[in-house]
Amino acid sequence: MGNSGSSTVDDLQAVEIHHWYKKFMTECPSGQLTEHEFKQFFGLRGLDPVASEYIEQMFRTFDMNKDGYIDFMEYVAALSLVLRGKMEQKLRWYFKLYDVDGNGCIDRHELLNIIKVAIRAINGCDHETSAEEFTNRVFNKIDVNGDGELSLDEFVEGARKDEEFMEVMMKSLDLSHIVTMINNRRHSV
Repeated sequence: MGNSGSSTVDDLQAVEIHHWYKKFMTECPSGQLTEHEFKQFFGLRGLDPVASEYIEQMFRTFDMNKDGYIDFMEYVAALSLVLRGKMEQKLRWYFKLYDVDGNGCIDRHELLNIIKVAIRAINGCDHETSAEEFTNRVFNKIDVNGDGELSLDEFVEGARKDEEFMEVMMKSLDLSHIVTMINNRRHSV
């Protein structure tokens, strides 16, 4: 792992990569994590349909080569990005996650679903304003060209300039509790 501009994955130390590999292979001996196994792996069972849809979108985003599986390198790259990536990298990845229809823009409906699901259902974070009010406020502030959609640039710039929006985006994918759970889990047969 070279001396040139190293990627996020390269920044992980060999011992840590070995630790993650052991955990991954213990939980997923085939070396390929399916969507169902992904939900089990992270203890995400019994989710309501909207939260389940969000987790399925997360799986598709982690599945970088779109083969229907998350292999070890995709797993490490995704966790490394979420846990250690630079803000710009995280925001770009979040944008891809939130652009559910893959059209290169986030519309009000997509953002509203994120606010409802990711913030309240998954992380249990409450904001004083309703999800609809928050979504409208975000669009009014950061939809620079007023087209009713957030481009990648508008999303990244908006998150940088609006502290509350940035906080919501960061909390929407806070995987630290999942990492702690994986590290503390005792594998039982």
